[in-house]
Amino acid sequence: MSKKGRIYIIIGVLTLGALFVMEYNKPKKVNWFPSFVSHHKIPYGTYVLNDLMEKYFPDRIQQAQKPPFELLSRTDSIQGTYFFVNESVSFEEAELNALLEWVEQGNNLFVASNSFERKLLDTLNLDIQNVYNSGQLEPVFHYQLVNPKLQSPKVKFTKDYYTTSFDQIDTLQTTILGEVHVKGDSTETIKKYANTIKQSFGNGEIVLSAFPKAFTNYFILKDNNLEYTAGLLAYLPKNGPIFMDNFHKSGKSFYTSPMYLFLNTKEFKWAYYLALIGALVYIVFEGKRKQRAIPVVTPLKNQTLAFTRTIADMYLEKGELQLMTKHKIEYFLEYLRTKLHVSTQNLKDQTFLKNLAMRSNSNEEEVKSLVDLIRNLRTKDRVTETELKNLNNKIQAFKANVDGK
Repeated sequence: MSKKGRIYIIIGVLTLGALFVMEYNKPKKVNWFPSFVSHHKIPYGTYVLNDLMEKYFPDRIQQAQKPPFELLSRTDSIQGTYFFVNESVSFEEAELNALLEWVEQGNNLFVASNSFERKLLDTLNLDIQNVYNSGQLEPVFHYQLVNPKLQSPKVKFTKDYYTTSFDQIDTLQTTILGEVHVKGDSTETIKKYANTIKQSFGNGEIVLSAFPKAFTNYFILKDNNLEYTAGLLAYLPKNGPIFMDNFHKSGKSFYTSPMYLFLNTKEFKWAYYLALIGALVYIVFEGKRKQRAIPVVTPLKNQTLAFTRTIADMYLEKGELQLMTKHKIEYFLEYLRTKLHVSTQNLKDQTFLKNLAMRSNSNEEEVKSLVDLIRNLRTKDRVTETELKNLNNKIQAFKANVDGK
């Protein structure tokens, strides 16, 4: 290799190394996906929530990996509180009926979600609406618990452009636990909307919160927001197990790919990428060096035309014009049967001549002339070269009409 080539390779390697160093030291992007999974430490995971629950409710927390319908139907006399938190919690009809029957028996249901299915809202005589922060460049919502005994301060949240609240609340049956405050068109006007409610259902209770992000890592660890989340958790019963749902989640509760842990670590990930690039470079250079030349194989020539001419010359040399005429006529009649699908048993039939003329785009005179010539030549014992050429010309003209040429 020349000196100039070595310099280019060194420059390329240094450039590639500099790119790797810059990429390696680049700050890792924050994953804002709302997973609500218990072991996720991303902003909208619930790792901190589950850690606090294990700490403040010792021996009461049970992680439920199965669907609620399966857990409630297969476990006899299960008692306690079922806790759901996700961006959207939607139950199937049989699952919702099983949960409501379970609450009627004296248990509790706590659901934190941005949206609720229509059947659950109709059962509780509730409705929901979206609340927008109109007239503000930055979306700002303030959340506060209603009960003054909880001493929960008003907390600010700026990550949503809209939030969900409950509408058409029957205050005789429903207790408002929390509100969201929004500035109206005028900066002096503050509108209040209910976003957390409690309602008795049979012998049990149902708590619905329209602000599930209050239970995420980002919200709990920001400023003094923990007091707000703790105030919501204060409405959980003091006794009995708490079943933390891990089925209704937007993110994956477990990872099916064995490469996840490998690629989720920066050092392992870049080692994997370097190995792939090294393998690619090896294949390019080593493969180019050791690959044998592919021999040029000359394709076989089509000798059909030469063979046909040889056979024809043999017939001409022997003067077998009548035999050539016979083969010519037989091939032509076979052509009529296979190409135009006409019967050639009776060449004198007028219906045959008309059908042949229509199917070959020829007039009846031309067809009749060709058929008469064929009939005449089939009866002769000796055929001249002129007659054979005339037959061939008429057959070629006939086929040209059939092909539209």
